[in-house]
Amino acid sequence: MSFTASHVLVKNFSKSQSATRDILWVVGFSLLTGLLAQVEVRLPSNPVPLTGQTFAVLLSGAVLGSRRALLSQGLYLAEGAAGLPVFAGGASSFVSLLGPTGGYLWSFPLAAGLLGWFVERGASRKIGQLAAALIVSDILILASGALWLRCLFGMPLRQALLLGFYPFLIGDVLKVVLVGLTLPKVLKRYDRPDRSGSRLHSGSH
Repeated sequence: MSFTASHVLVKNFSKSQSATRDILWVVGFSLLTGLLAQVEVRLPSNPVPLTGQTFAVLLSGAVLGSRRALLSQGLYLAEGAAGLPVFAGGASSFVSLLGPTGGYLWSFPLAAGLLGWFVERGASRKIGQLAAALIVSDILILASGALWLRCLFGMPLRQALLLGFYPFLIGDVLKVVLVGLTLPKVLKRYDRPDRSGSRLHSGSH
């Protein structure tokens, strides 16, 4: 028999939790999102580039849980709005949040928090459930981005999907697979035998 560690990965790194540690995780993932935003591929005739941002968003939800993940992505948006060059291509300022990529950016905190909510309820330990949670969160980002393009440019929904949804599916599937296959295996390493011989659950989220 074994002791089941927390469903939230970061809670397994230390027996005690502190506000300082939480702040460091939140800041760290906000900076990671900004770093991966610089991994940018411009698509022909498309105002939205392919970046590594969504991987950081999904990873934050999968690793941090709902509250920390939401805060990390909220902080990321605040950093960019304040002038730090953390958006795609080193862009910054609040104006970037109103441009072609604004729909994706505004959805980051919600998508990360939603995925974290699923993780806290055990989705992180089952590949099928985790994959479903990742897909839902990812679709939320893509759909928000496409709908934003439709409203911003007044284009038909079909064109908005062609520009803001379909081109990113293959890359996002790879991100979902990477996180979905890795996290349950990593969490399993933190499960340990229980001296009483019975299977315990930490009850910690």
